[in-house]
Amino acid sequence: MPVVKANAPLFSMSQHSVQLNSATAMPKASGFLWNRQMMLHMNCRGYATAQFMQPEPAKYSHGPMLEAKTFMQPEHSYFAHHPGRFFYIKNEDTNELFSVPYEPVRCRSQSFSFVQSSAAINWLVECFGLSVSIEVNLSASDPLEMWQFEVKNTRDSAVNISIYPYFSIGYMSWMNQSATFDSACNGIVATSVTPYQKVEDYPKLKDFKDLTFLIAEDKPDSWTANQYGFEGEGGLASPDAINTPLLASKVSAYEPPVAVMQYRHRLLPDEIRRHRFVFGPATNKAEVKQNRQRHFGDPKAFSTQQQRYIDYIESGKGCLNINCGDPLFDPFFNQWLPRQMFYHGDVNRLSTDPQTRNFLQDNMGMSYINPTTARQSFLLAMSQQLSSGAMPDGVLLSEIAELKYINQIPHTDHCVWLPICVSAYLNETGDISLLGEQVKFADSEQTLSVHRHIELALGWLIQRRDSRGLSYIEQGDWCDPMNMVGHKGRGVSSWLSLATAFALQQWAEINQRLNKDSQRLLATATEINAAVNQHCWDQDWFARGITDDNVAFGVKADAEGSIYLNPQSWALMSKAVDAEQTTKILAAVEKQLMTPYGPMMLAPAYTAMREDVGRLTQKYPGSAENGSVYNHAAVFYAYSLCLIGEHQRAFEILIKMLPSQRDALIRGQLPTFIPNYYRGAYFQHPQQAGRSSQLFNTGTLAWYYRCIVEEIVGVKGELGCLVIEPHLPKEWPKVELRRMFNGIELNIKIEQAVVEQMSIKVNGEQIEDNHLQGLVASKSYQVEVLVPKTAAQQNAVMEAV
Repeated sequence: MPVVKANAPLFSMSQHSVQLNSATAMPKASGFLWNRQMMLHMNCRGYATAQFMQPEPAKYSHGPMLEAKTFMQPEHSYFAHHPGRFFYIKNEDTNELFSVPYEPVRCRSQSFSFVQSSAAINWLVECFGLSVSIEVNLSASDPLEMWQFEVKNTRDSAVNISIYPYFSIGYMSWMNQSATFDSACNGIVATSVTPYQKVEDYPKLKDFKDLTFLIAEDKPDSWTANQYGFEGEGGLASPDAINTPLLASKVSAYEPPVAVMQYRHRLLPDEIRRHRFVFGPATNKAEVKQNRQRHFGDPKAFSTQQQRYIDYIESGKGCLNINCGDPLFDPFFNQWLPRQMFYHGDVNRLSTDPQTRNFLQDNMGMSYINPTTARQSFLLAMSQQLSSGAMPDGVLLSEIAELKYINQIPHTDHCVWLPICVSAYLNETGDISLLGEQVKFADSEQTLSVHRHIELALGWLIQRRDSRGLSYIEQGDWCDPMNMVGHKGRGVSSWLSLATAFALQQWAEINQRLNKDSQRLLATATEINAAVNQHCWDQDWFARGITDDNVAFGVKADAEGSIYLNPQSWALMSKAVDAEQTTKILAAVEKQLMTPYGPMMLAPAYTAMREDVGRLTQKYPGSAENGSVYNHAAVFYAYSLCLIGEHQRAFEILIKMLPSQRDALIRGQLPTFIPNYYRGAYFQHPQQAGRSSQLFNTGTLAWYYRCIVEEIVGVKGELGCLVIEPHLPKEWPKVELRRMFNGIELNIKIEQAVVEQMSIKVNGEQIEDNHLQGLVASKSYQVEVLVPKTAAQQNAVMEAV
């Protein structure tokens, strides 16, 4: 196995990259790249999961057998013939063989590093006197992987080697598949026909990108396109074909295809050889030739395409840069969090029908990166609203898109996100003109203002309540698999009731600032909160809901699922609780749900089907919604703590979401993204607790960003005005910020000091108000803020002394 130097950290982190120093310590550690047409998820050992849009998600690198179309799976398992990108290197003098990055030969190397940067994934491996570096980027606009391979002879003598790039193509189609080397393209081209049965499907499929190709800058010495012929009896770890001087130039004629080439070199001491490749799908060979010309047509073509991709990724910067001195948090917040937010908001998780709740929350995040995109997305979502006020289960992104999978199941929460997310956009941008935009409906050509659309959504939520004043759940609310609580039409959700109250309050704040009616909204929120208290408060916390058969669940009497996190969080947000209830809720969450990785979504996790709750209870205990540390729910709790002044507690939860040197081996993930969950069931299955799902699609991100920007460092937009109200944690005695606000740059220094009240200087002049108004884009702003030391900070100082 690869050697990790004694006392070397498992990973290292800079402002621009994260480096893993072992292929075996965290075998599922990974990174991802994307553009608007594709996504590539690379495992540190060389396994790959890739998909592209045509217009629905499709694959060009397949497994060894027919695959069902599914979402990316949590805790994804890898196997010998899992699609991968490998380079075999053979010493022709000694027959020593190894592969990089690590699979499939799994040879012991002198050193190994896997590096994720914003626009590239790299490996550096030293083995048998050779130093090998690999880099993969994507095209900026096409579904293409761009690979660069370099090998250096670090010996004192010359060496003869063969290099075999191996790119999986796999089982493409039971109807038609083949592959061969095309000299005009200088690459292996595999062709297939997407299987179909119905005549009416042919027009939809005939222009699909059913070719997969691997083209090279340099002509190979030999090649093979036949998977079986390459492996022989030795398998992938020791392929028979590598035991011969040259590959057999064997085609695939309906056998599973593969793309393998061979390059033979005699390397002098310190000599370097480089090879570059492009891998991806195409409609026909003419398109493959165009891609060859675009990437290898002149000496600078490849690097030009690389730079275009870098420029695309760099366009997704956040509005805040933090320097708090924490070597983990600073690069995560400044680079990795906005990068993940940008992926969600710019390509909509590579879906043509994103769930409405996801689409709205992801674009709430885009309000802090690219407000124009957020604005357009909110308008698109409202154009698919029904005139009744109901929002769809999914937002269709093109005329040919249709609602699929989970979006065919009725959920009742989608309306609640519209006022919440648009409020955040309005506060950050001050773009009040959005409210006057005229937008049609999905079932009517009549146009109404955005303001009216949002009030109709709130009206729909108000109407969809039972005689007790609680919100119906139907086949799910935010929690998709809670599908049997209300499928008979009577079950209700305490969470959705509280979320409705919070949405009403958020929109009432907007109305108040615009001198519009807010009292009606606030009165209804108060009424809903009272109903939840009357029917769902269970001694020390709120029940999760009441089933079709009038049974409260998520209560103390339940042996499993006795407490859920979300109703507690949103009760705090919506001000549904008094001081005594708040104390009880905080204590209950701390005792029953808190883990070293954050709060669990529920506890104890279900171990058997509960038919009046639904398929949530059938998920493995501690995975996904069944009691994991589900980060979307955890960040709701963190945000709710901020709103009640418990910023230190909130900060500690936010930090728990990030893998550190202390627990990265348990989580199995690098701190380059927040996964949708870490394993929970902490008290039931402690050995598995904390394990990352490795899935980077999550609604956590925008809320995490809001917690830091608006609450922890407290530089919050308020309808075009910047409000300074920091709540620094004890770990940050001072912090330096660069805040971009509506095109204006402010450099802000905040320090905890021995002062009685906050003081603010702008360009050296003391100001009395913490609302910065009248900011001018052409001016430079230096802001100095002193805040009273928190009790926690004072205690930390005393402990240090």
